[in-house]
Amino acid sequence: MDELYLEIDETKSEYVGTRIDKVLSLEFPEYSRAFIQKLIDEGNITISNKPVKSNYKLKAGDNIYICIPEPENLDIEPENIPLDIIYEDDDIIIVNKPKGMVVHPAPGHTSGTLVNALMYHCKDSLSSINGVLRPGIVHRIDMNTTGLLVACKNDQAHKVMSDKFKIHDITRVYTAICYNHFNELEGTVDKPIARHKIDRKKMAIDPINGRNAITHYKVIEELKNNFSLIECRLETGRTHQIRVHMASINHPLLGDEVYGPKSKPFKTEGQTLHAGVLGFNHPITGKYMEFSSKLPEYFNIIINKLKK
Repeated sequence: MDELYLEIDETKSEYVGTRIDKVLSLEFPEYSRAFIQKLIDEGNITISNKPVKSNYKLKAGDNIYICIPEPENLDIEPENIPLDIIYEDDDIIIVNKPKGMVVHPAPGHTSGTLVNALMYHCKDSLSSINGVLRPGIVHRIDMNTTGLLVACKNDQAHKVMSDKFKIHDITRVYTAICYNHFNELEGTVDKPIARHKIDRKKMAIDPINGRNAITHYKVIEELKNNFSLIECRLETGRTHQIRVHMASINHPLLGDEVYGPKSKPFKTEGQTLHAGVLGFNHPITGKYMEFSSKLPEYFNIIINKLKK
């Protein structure tokens, strides 16, 4: 059972007077509005311990409690989906996620995910801390971001790895193609990130309400047509961090239709972003391990075109 909370405080004042089902579907986009309405109808969403209706309009100071029952009805099944396994032992598994693959199921989207593939490969050897929908999952990368991701096979390893992500004790290096050449070949973007105040499916720079977010970037190569190949090293790990940070300094990622131009000069599906390096101390042995992943073929094709 998952439990979620949302307080309509001064940082959420724009929600006052808005229907609760609409607000919750925006705040928790992994759940559809229809699923939120079902939870409300079943009495699993309350304010001050009192059930509400879907058309309830929020007031300042409302404390919303959301109880998400175990999703037996979702019937998450193991699927024989090929995995690019970089490393595996009794505690962890490192996979190279392809473009277009969602990391974990959500209501209405229960197949073809990394979790379905891991369940088939690992059988019952996945941590249970994150529940039925996200067994083994410690962190995520976006659907259209490629590259390295670690999953845990038992709860002990999961807890240790989760703590490492919380205190940013992880090496994470990404490669990206972005618009425009740089005046400085290296730099740091230190700008807090929060959910966008209007479009709740997006993130945005928010100096007042945002969480600390730091990205170190370095230009690998200046490409033609005013594009750049860059390396980004994460000091923190906020949702969409690299995409938001680079867009904020006028270097949105190629293919990123959310934070960059809507055009598709190379017919890309989503941002050109690859999680190429992942390093950490093993959660059980304590030994430092670092893994790398080559750029996917589509990425190299674009780079070669931009070199000609």
